[in-house]
Amino acid sequence: MTIKQYAVIGLGRFGVSVARKLYEAGIEVLGIDINEEKVEDAEPYVTHAVVADTTEEKALNSIGIRNFDCVIVAIGIDMQSSILTVSLLKEIGIKKIIAKALGKRHGQVLEKVGADWVIYPERDMGERVANQLLSPNMLNYIELSKEYSIEEIMIPSKMVGQSLRDLDIRSKYNVSVIAIVRDGNITILPSPDQIIEESDLLVMIGHRKDLTIFSSVE
Repeated sequence: MTIKQYAVIGLGRFGVSVARKLYEAGIEVLGIDINEEKVEDAEPYVTHAVVADTTEEKALNSIGIRNFDCVIVAIGIDMQSSILTVSLLKEIGIKKIIAKALGKRHGQVLEKVGADWVIYPERDMGERVANQLLSPNMLNYIELSKEYSIEEIMIPSKMVGQSLRDLDIRSKYNVSVIAIVRDGNITILPSPDQIIEESDLLVMIGHRKDLTIFSSVE
């Protein structure tokens, strides 16, 4: 599923971090919070920002939440509001729901009421989450600078069975393969004649925009 529009509910530090990263990548982002001050503070980092109580179905419908492909529920310390919001989004029929959990039990409840992906902020920084949303094949990454990073990326299916030489990844995508992970084993600086297999993970280095483009190849 290609996601074109995101909504972020809860504009605290975590929510704004996700929203800002998506917005800077040119994605349409709706920011939502019950706190007017937080909405105003987040306006520079989203396409649109609205004040709404997302525990009320009428409020969700009024802001057109059905039009969004993915909703990130980043509500802060109000566990009840978080759970009610996810439940309502599920009933409405949102295709992908991502929710921030305050702890393991909270996360388990979120999964039961409809969250497709539960995030634990102590483990998952907002920027990392946004990077994974933008690059669905990217599994892990190391930020080298604001512009460059090393990423572990699932091999696109159309590249299976071809050699690195034939794929000519560096020339076509402006990124470099520095290792291949296969069945738990790592091959550093693989040969150009290395044939790519279906389960391979590519460890790549390059500009973050170029890596995002490559990791979006189907």
